[in-house]
Amino acid sequence: MTTTEVRATGVRLTGLGLGAAPAGNLYQAVTDEEAHATFEAAWDAGIRYFDTAPHYGLGLSERRLGAYLRTRPRDELVVSTKVGRLLVPTPETADRRDPDMFDVPATARRVWDFSRDGVLRSLESSLERTGLDRIDVVYLHDPDDHWEQAAHEALPALAELRDQGVIGAIGAGMNQSAMLARFVRETDVDVVMCAGRFTLLEQPALTDLLPAAVERGVAVVAAAVYNSGILARDEPPESATYDYGPASADLLDRARRIAAVCAEHGVTLPQAALAYVRTHPAVVSAVVGLATPEQARQTEERASAHVPAGLWRALADAGLLAEAAVPRAWPSTGRD
Repeated sequence: MTTTEVRATGVRLTGLGLGAAPAGNLYQAVTDEEAHATFEAAWDAGIRYFDTAPHYGLGLSERRLGAYLRTRPRDELVVSTKVGRLLVPTPETADRRDPDMFDVPATARRVWDFSRDGVLRSLESSLERTGLDRIDVVYLHDPDDHWEQAAHEALPALAELRDQGVIGAIGAGMNQSAMLARFVRETDVDVVMCAGRFTLLEQPALTDLLPAAVERGVAVVAAAVYNSGILARDEPPESATYDYGPASADLLDRARRIAAVCAEHGVTLPQAALAYVRTHPAVVSAVVGLATPEQARQTEERASAHVPAGLWRALADAGLLAEAAVPRAWPSTGRD
């Protein structure tokens, strides 16, 4: 699988990345063996970029991913994790279920902390959980309500660690594009992870983040490329989800119309969704949350499918893609 360097950091990301939230028991529990098998299938598919976070399963995702990656050549892989949520032990609630989407015991609570000390403590804990010698990419995790502290305390702390060679690249990961664009324009980030705001269904990042990233030479990782489910099947079902909740009737209708145009061009909706985000010159990798080995193999097949360039024009002609969202309208970064 081809790789792209993140700025001049030496960190190279494969065009596909594995999102390890499912290994933290997102929505439903998986066993250690099932998580290991999924990582193994992703590795066999050529994926060498693995993304996790303390938030995912209260550290479970980091522990499981680290246990697997320690069996692989360290110089052949890239791992990213996130800072901004400290895990504070709460043994008094260990008999309850985590209230935040993960099927794990509530053995800790998440505490927002983008201070210098919080960043250092979070990263130290992540290294302990993963058992790895270093973290390649560190993102600020969802700093939506914490701009001042994130920009003026957390990022300088990460930049210092990067400059010392402790970590490779730094950035932010969010479910919005406007603040990510601000990070790109006003701070010294190397890479940002944009979840759900640049997909075949919607492209708000085209008006702020992506132009700024091209101008500043900042890499973009596209996550949630299926908008948390609605684009993940050939024909979106009535039960389709969007942004972790039920999809509205209007969104469902739009996704089905996109799927119909895709079918006319001999491709499936998920194949087109995965291909679309990777056509933008600022995007260096698409990260997909994988819960099973079959999903890993399926993602490899989808990424290998030929998607004709005429599909994007057809979607625009059908009123399902704005003119500015047609790939031919985008600039080239000249990136290797």
